Amino acid sequence: MDGTLSQDEINALLEGMDTSGNVGGSSDGDLAAAAMSSEIDENLLNDTEKDAIGEVANISMGSSATTLFSLVNQKVNITTPRVELCNWEKLMNEYEKPCVFVQIKYTIGLDGSNIMILKERDVMIITDLMMGGDGTNIEGSEIGELQLSAISEAMNQMMGASATALSSMINQKVDISPPQATFLEAMDTDPGEIAEFLRGTFVRISFKMQIGDLVDSSIMQLYPIDFAKSLYDTFISSAGEDLAASVSTSSAPEPAPAPAPAPAPAPMPAPTMDAPPMGQPMPQPMYQQPMYQQPQMMPQPNMNVQPASFQNFSMDAGIAPGGENISLIKDVPLEVTVELGRTHKPISDILDFSPGTIIELDKVAGEPVDVLVNGKFVAKGEVVVIEESFGVRVTEIVK
Repeated sequence: MDGTLSQDEINALLEGMDTSGNVGGSSDGDLAAAAMSSEIDENLLNDTEKDAIGEVANISMGSSATTLFSLVNQKVNITTPRVELCNWEKLMNEYEKPCVFVQIKYTIGLDGSNIMILKERDVMIITDLMMGGDGTNIEGSEIGELQLSAISEAMNQMMGASATALSSMINQKVDISPPQATFLEAMDTDPGEIAEFLRGTFVRISFKMQIGDLVDSSIMQLYPIDFAKSLYDTFISSAGEDLAASVSTSSAPEPAPAPAPAPAPAPMPAPTMDAPPMGQPMPQPMYQQPMYQQPQMMPQPNMNVQPASFQNFSMDAGIAPGGENISLIKDVPLEVTVELGRTHKPISDILDFSPGTIIELDKVAGEPVDVLVNGKFVAKGEVVVIEESFGVRVTEIVK
């Protein structure tokens, strides 16, 4: 070769170089970003694997929905999942922010982790319901340590129920570690700070979630690719097509048994006519006459027939008014406030406040003080002194 380039080679080099002199039009920063948010390789999971993972997630989330109902005392409905491959850039562009990431790691039975994503408003409603509120007084509130602690406990209970469902499917114990909640406000967060697998392609499972009339939203569950494949191997490949068929049908509700058909009336026997001897008249045929009997499905007059009675069922059935389910969230911290009294003052009087100003309250001397938990009036008490600190002795619990 003489060391010269042909015109075709020169054109090829020019097409691969941008105006800044970077080959391929990519700077070092662009290449770093592309390494994290690269093209999604749809060949990482085939359709069969996606279907199997979706069925496993459907069964797991069904158990989780039952647990969430017991925590919030509201009807919970989580729809059939949609499974697809995703990366961080696509996730941030399509999901509403701020949101909460809750990471759950499997410690026994399965090797891997997954992440649940919930919208900020949904977290505020769920935690308010868990702490005795009605889920409507959340405007202007922000997610803090209290809400993150509460939603972590809710996810702990939900994914614990999910682990139990998985245990029954693989006939071995499955357990999880305590969940870790992260509040995400902006897209520029480094995904590696949440979980390393979020830097590449991962599996996204989307559900539609409804909680009473308060929440009509969506939640997501994220799996690493290797963990998703291990799920497929555990639940499908190891047992062949029979297990695949059982998984795909176990999530569907069993059809209600058809009512037993009413017993059919006995068939009318054909008349018998034996030919008489010659010269004798032909006898008339003899018929059985079931048409004159009462149908067997009708009660006889002497039977004691009463209408069926069923126990009334309500959404709060099984939840004792004394707070039977409080044990589920006993580690969630609550703010206790003791209120000596209140009063109303015009702005002009408040502007005149100075050291030494006496403010008259609406409580009479010696009257019990109010005890509030998270701003809700729960008890009355009397002020006592414990060594050098004030305390309150509860005298009455307010229903």
